[in-house]
Amino acid sequence: MAKFEMDDIDRELLNLIQSSFPLDPEPFRVVGERCGVSQEEALERIQRLKGKVIRQISAIFDTRSLGYRSSLVAARVNPTRLEDAARVFNEHPGVSHNYRRNHEFNLWFTIAVPPDSRIGLERTVQLLGELAGVDSIRMLPTLRLYKIGVQLDVTGKQNVTRKATEAAYSDRDREIPKGQPLTEADKGLIRELQKDIPLVVRPFDPAAKALGIETEALLAGAQSLLDRKLMRRFSAVLHHREAGFRANAMGVWAVPEDRVDEVGAKMASYAAVSHCYLRPTYEDWPYNIFTMVHGRTVKECEAVLGAIAGETGIREMRALYSTKEYKKTRVQYFTPEMEAWEEKYLPRVGLGA
Repeated sequence: MAKFEMDDIDRELLNLIQSSFPLDPEPFRVVGERCGVSQEEALERIQRLKGKVIRQISAIFDTRSLGYRSSLVAARVNPTRLEDAARVFNEHPGVSHNYRRNHEFNLWFTIAVPPDSRIGLERTVQLLGELAGVDSIRMLPTLRLYKIGVQLDVTGKQNVTRKATEAAYSDRDREIPKGQPLTEADKGLIRELQKDIPLVVRPFDPAAKALGIETEALLAGAQSLLDRKLMRRFSAVLHHREAGFRANAMGVWAVPEDRVDEVGAKMASYAAVSHCYLRPTYEDWPYNIFTMVHGRTVKECEAVLGAIAGETGIREMRALYSTKEYKKTRVQYFTPEMEAWEEKYLPRVGLGA
């Protein structure tokens, strides 16, 4: 199979649209203008990149602002049961990411449940552990957010251990509202905007038609969701490996309690760190700050982690690499699949008929 090739314009386009995709009736015209090409060429290039490097172009919502409860979960599973356990976790509609990692806690997934969940987050995680037959399962919810937002340097021109500009990690300090009241109109917008847009000149028209509104009204609604911090951004999500980033390390650090904010801010300032969180510890899990690092190679990831250790002086850490991907998708909000899953298992937790 021939290797998929990208030129400098492709890379500039990818850098642009993974940061912010224009909320405009003809967004590819705007993208083209910013990259010095025509609307037609911008659209053709993105069509060619779709499915190879671009995974999806859609709204990225703030789970907590929508009233959803979420957590990272680590499970220790007998290796002989790993595949079966992964399938059990994947069946839950709120599980968006699920990986095998090189640690005694060998299966890691993220899960979100809606504000009207009848089972609730804690009981759902406990139930999934029982269904999967795990040896141990630990909830690791976000206690403090220092950074969230993947911004890969597809051009390869920048130093891997560079610091990000403030704009690149401004999410770190923002106030995140918890569970804002949502109207049915809000939920309708969310259902449509979370879908992958069609790659046509006017990609927002179908969503507006589905809602029975004008495209300008749809875009105004999208901007309102941004302004209210319900939506974090509208942008492209890349296939990291196909974009050249074939390694990702979850660096977990044991940081003294009196230094977590200082250290968390320093760790978040690295451009290669896409996510940085404070999470709880347990007797068998001493690590409280998590940094997700993306690199073209393991060596690049190790360089970033080494730079972080050098700057912060934190030495008690582990680098967890994913060795198999079982699931990677975006959380789908306010859909019927979650209700159906809970209805199936309500009797199991003593809530059904």
